[in-house]
Amino acid sequence: MALTPLNELAVFVTVARRGNFTRAARELGVSRSAVSQSVRNLEERLGQSLLSRTTRSVSLTDAGRRLLEGAGPGLEAALATLEHLSAKETQLTGTLRLTVPLLAVPLVLEPVLPAFIEAHPHVRVEVRAENRYVNIVSEGLDAGIRLRESVERDMVSVRLLPPFRYLVLAAPAYARRHGLPARPQDLARHACIGWRTPSTGLPYHWELERGRRELRIPVKGSLVTDSADLVARMALAGVGLAYLSELEVAPWLRSGELIPVLEDWAPSVPGLFLYYPHRTRVSAPLRAFIEVARRVLPVR
Repeated sequence: MALTPLNELAVFVTVARRGNFTRAARELGVSRSAVSQSVRNLEERLGQSLLSRTTRSVSLTDAGRRLLEGAGPGLEAALATLEHLSAKETQLTGTLRLTVPLLAVPLVLEPVLPAFIEAHPHVRVEVRAENRYVNIVSEGLDAGIRLRESVERDMVSVRLLPPFRYLVLAAPAYARRHGLPARPQDLARHACIGWRTPSTGLPYHWELERGRRELRIPVKGSLVTDSADLVARMALAGVGLAYLSELEVAPWLRSGELIPVLEDWAPSVPGLFLYYPHRTRVSAPLRAFIEVARRVLPVR
């Protein structure tokens, strides 16, 4: 059967969302060459280039971006409607696309996803676990999970976890060998495991606060990483001081394998929040995910 403009548009939207012909072909269940030909047909039909192609990826041209923003949501809504009509009336269907920081994988997804998938087995959940800033609108995602400070003001936010603190931490072995800092300024004389900000690649300055006083301390040491798990494991090994959320290291705090340092300077954050665009109608899968999260998580 010859491809119609709507067929070609559906293929284009899938390529644009996935950023790759191969991934789009896998999702659509067709060959990569068929996907490429379909996009070329649409470009010829419109008389404009929609994608800039390289050997590894594709990116949208200005015309492609306008087409995706204008036609993408309507097309996806129509496909979702067809999917709903073809399913049993009581079954929730569709796709839920989320971006979450690595911190949220054990704290939010591990308890919520099993309950959600059990309750709604016909919903496909796509998760991007990454610490970089993500524009959920331009990247075609339904919602994100981040610290409140990272959520734009025009987004609707839903609390998933209660407030928690970020702590400077040490292993007892490190404390015995090197002592512990008594003041924030003492950190300059200690080996600290550095954290590199994923969005900028710049070293993260440890944030401390007491009352109205706020400090951002540059630290130094032999190790810098963007992996919180590596930071924790190297702190346990006595490599240096670490700066992590108390939620990530709760078992080791309870066992005494890590001890808090400068605890009276530990800053508190409002918690982790799920967020989505204010002007977007909440999809049924997202609404269901929020309901399950509220039931499962210890939100207070």
